[in-house]
Amino acid sequence: MTKTYTNILQGERVQLPTKYGHFEIVPFQEKATGIEHMALIKGNFTAKDTVLTRIHSSCATGDLFGSLKCDCGEQLNEAMKIIENNGSGVIVYLQQEGRGIGLMNKMKAYKLQELGMDTIEANIELGFAEDERDYKIGAEILSALGVSKLNLLTNNPDKIIGLEQHGIEIIKRIPLIIKSNPFNKFYLDTKENHMGHQLKEEKGETQHYDN
Repeated sequence: MTKTYTNILQGERVQLPTKYGHFEIVPFQEKATGIEHMALIKGNFTAKDTVLTRIHSSCATGDLFGSLKCDCGEQLNEAMKIIENNGSGVIVYLQQEGRGIGLMNKMKAYKLQELGMDTIEANIELGFAEDERDYKIGAEILSALGVSKLNLLTNNPDKIIGLEQHGIEIIKRIPLIIKSNPFNKFYLDTKENHMGHQLKEEKGETQHYDN
């Protein structure tokens, strides 16, 4: 049964068994644009609970094809494992490809990176901000699910700020620990050194990255 909220429509909630555990999945659609998002849900929680949550932006190359140029697919898989082990939680999957610039422009940015630019320089060269994402829709999806307090799986401070600006309370930030590889190290270093992503534990011995 479709439910209508101020800015989004919520579709049917159905069972989704996966290799990482048994979840439920529910689609959402922005009324103004028709863009579709989804939430992956594990277990039961109430409005008073602090819910383990991942806000994940779509990455076709990483999530679908296992690209080594980013860590997105590994992050998504790790988030599913962590939430499964926790027994409850939510992954909000937002259609915000390429930090919000879309797949076509993401490929243009990749081409510029092949020519020597970093991920920020490539976005700016194409006329975009370094990160075009807006977390308002993510906050609205969480609200539709009855979630207002999070333990958030992220290293990106902008996600915390963006969600808090729309009424979501972040109780704790939990890092996703993913090892870098030779293909994504420069990309991850750029996010750490120029975008403020918090990529090292206090002792500086373990790296963890966020998309």
